[in-house]
Amino acid sequence: MSRPSASLKEYKALFPYLAKYKKQYIFGLICLIIVDAAQIVIPQFIRIVIDMVSSGDFELKQIIIISLFMVGTMALVSAGRFLWRYFINGSSRRIEARLREDLFNHLQKLSWDFYQKNKIGDLMARSINDLHAVRMSIGIGLVAFFDFVFMSTAILIIIFVQDASSAAVSIIPLPLVTLLILIFGSKVGVKFRAAQENYSRMSDNAQETFSGISVIKSFVKEWWFIKKFADSNDDYRKANMDLVRLFGFFFPFITFLSGLTILIMLAIGGVRVINGLMTPGSLVAMFRYLGMLIWPLMGAGFMVNMIQRGAVSLGRVNEILKTEPSIRNKITTEDTEEHGGEDFCNLPCDDSNVTAIEICDLSFSYSDVSVLENINLKIERGQWLGIMGKTGSGKSTLIKTLTRTIDPPAGSVKIFGFDVRDWKLEHLRSMFAVSTQDSYLFSDTIANNITYGICSNFITPRRQDAKIIIDEEIQSNKNSVSPCLCVNNLDKIIAFASLNKDLDIFQHGKETLVGERGLTLSGGQKQRVAIARAAIMDSEILILDDSFSAVDNETEQKILENLWNERKGKTTIIVSHRVSTLKYCDNIVVLEKGKVLEYGSPQRLINEGGFYNRMAAFQRLEDN
Repeated sequence: MSRPSASLKEYKALFPYLAKYKKQYIFGLICLIIVDAAQIVIPQFIRIVIDMVSSGDFELKQIIIISLFMVGTMALVSAGRFLWRYFINGSSRRIEARLREDLFNHLQKLSWDFYQKNKIGDLMARSINDLHAVRMSIGIGLVAFFDFVFMSTAILIIIFVQDASSAAVSIIPLPLVTLLILIFGSKVGVKFRAAQENYSRMSDNAQETFSGISVIKSFVKEWWFIKKFADSNDDYRKANMDLVRLFGFFFPFITFLSGLTILIMLAIGGVRVINGLMTPGSLVAMFRYLGMLIWPLMGAGFMVNMIQRGAVSLGRVNEILKTEPSIRNKITTEDTEEHGGEDFCNLPCDDSNVTAIEICDLSFSYSDVSVLENINLKIERGQWLGIMGKTGSGKSTLIKTLTRTIDPPAGSVKIFGFDVRDWKLEHLRSMFAVSTQDSYLFSDTIANNITYGICSNFITPRRQDAKIIIDEEIQSNKNSVSPCLCVNNLDKIIAFASLNKDLDIFQHGKETLVGERGLTLSGGQKQRVAIARAAIMDSEILILDDSFSAVDNETEQKILENLWNERKGKTTIIVSHRVSTLKYCDNIVVLEKGKVLEYGSPQRLINEGGFYNRMAAFQRLEDN
């Protein structure tokens, strides 16, 4: 992604969130102002007591009464400080949580090409670290701003009213403080952006390393990734040290200038007290007020820092939120995506005359590279289609156009007679169950991985009886889950995918946790879990995209036989390079360089003596 600028305009995106919690913010700010006002009153109590004591004309009762007022004021400060933290900081955390949810939801809508261009580590950094900076800017940053405006203004008014000549000289260093704050703010945004980008790179290195740890170990390349992470970690440290050096100069210098004002007041005020132009109590009160000015001035530095950080981070988050999915529902007359696309979910699926899939002159390119060229196919409802071809021939791309994982040209792909671009995405994709070639599994139990497609509360580790749950789900979803596979419980679908013998070797059987991406399972086991996950959906169209590549021939034939017996009348597409896998198909299409090289029944392709026939002969020889 490009580097967003640290513009305060980014905060416009937070207005809807702030509006939702405006009452909490208003009440919190009122409490903050009360706290500041109470703190400003305390030096006046001290002034009165010191003047009374220095004059010698006082009673102990008067001191006690003033002390009780001071205790009450401090109690008010404590209560008010708790309340503004509860309402302001609490609201900022709620906004952070809502913003993170909205960001996650938006990421779910973005199309595959977005994830091709952006790394997971960077997206994680924006979802966690950047949102933390946003929360700080609308929490403590806002508090620092109000403290700076209210306290510094009120204190300056009081000291000028109390002794204008002394105040005018003692605040001479303050304009320099203001100048430093402005310079500091401009530099913080640049350095913080660099730190965040280095954090994203470091996160991406870590994520990539952990995801590919088995490959790294097999090639004994741990040293290389350790060095790579150390370099990115060092870059992140250096970027943060630049910030630390900036803070290391700024805050001590602000403290020095603030202390200088007290020194000036001591020199001038002391002379005025000696000459009888100022009371001792007023001088002590002036010291307290000038000391209290340190926090608003320091707070101004914090404010600039956090607002700049928040603007940079919010810009990085807004960049994602402003990204439109390249594949979305067709916009209707209501001109809203919620109403976009047509509702074809109640198709007459019992009509065997309906053409399941029709592809007309389909051509597709990635950038300038042609992948599919003039593909024409027709798959009647209930037919089985096999797809074969060399690596890079366009098999997976063809499959992706059916579910609009990639967008085909208008009118080139039709499902049950309707252009895929006219379908609502959720309804179109609900017609398919796909077992992809990468066999991705979630970090959950085998049972939950198989049943998540038909269970409404997927990934709930506390579910103890998957069999009962699956029975309940099927009974409660009879309209959406057809029982034609005779899958009345989880055990049958496990046997259907020839997983029952494998599960016997696991201590917890089907409740075994598979680890991230199915790390604890073999390649064949992962593929069979993915096949079971797709088959249990009993969808109108089942796609097995090279799903048997890691499965032995005997197990493969058992699964195919089960599919053949149970999916009669259901459209099925099998992508494979094995002739034995495609023997149940009514027709087979052979692709080469994105074009249809051969098409017809298995026997016809054998008789034609082309690519399919050569592959069949080679595999027979290999088997022998």
